[in-house]
Amino acid sequence: MHTESDEDLVKRIASGDRLAMKVLFSRHQVRVYRFVLRLVRDETLAEDVISDVFMDLWRQADRFEARASVATWLLAIARNKAYSLLRKRRDAGLDDDFAESIEDEADDPEIVLQKQDKGLAIRACLAKLTLEHREVIDLVYYHETSVEEVARIVGIPENTVKTRLFHARKKLGDVLKAAGIDRGWP
Repeated sequence: MHTESDEDLVKRIASGDRLAMKVLFSRHQVRVYRFVLRLVRDETLAEDVISDVFMDLWRQADRFEARASVATWLLAIARNKAYSLLRKRRDAGLDDDFAESIEDEADDPEIVLQKQDKGLAIRACLAKLTLEHREVIDLVYYHETSVEEVARIVGIPENTVKTRLFHARKKLGDVLKAAGIDRGWP
């Protein structure tokens, strides 16, 4: 049995096919959720963003032009919604505790290391990077997205992606070293 492509599913969604929507949602929901969660760092907010992303897909499926993959398109929508949400929180002043929680996690890597979970420790160290750096590391390493796709999702030139990735890796290496973690890549 041949599996229908994402592009074909989007065409069916554009004509109101709810089953196609369910299939596409089940294919991409976890990936998009994890990406958004790493940006907004709040499960409830991430779930809200995911709902909005797939609602937009339902409403705008007829506008999909296949210049990028459906996965790239969804991550771009998710990124825009996550950033918009973070801006609203900051502008509303609801975000002070949130900002402090991102900046002020000095003992997280040590605490996490005591639990012997390197993955958690690395995520705690990732949290110390700027949002722009966290985002490119997340897309390239956790989502295995190409530099070209990252450029489309983030809306910046490929060379800027490469520069951010270089600086993000260097900064992450410094943070990991300070936390006593061998980063495990060159």
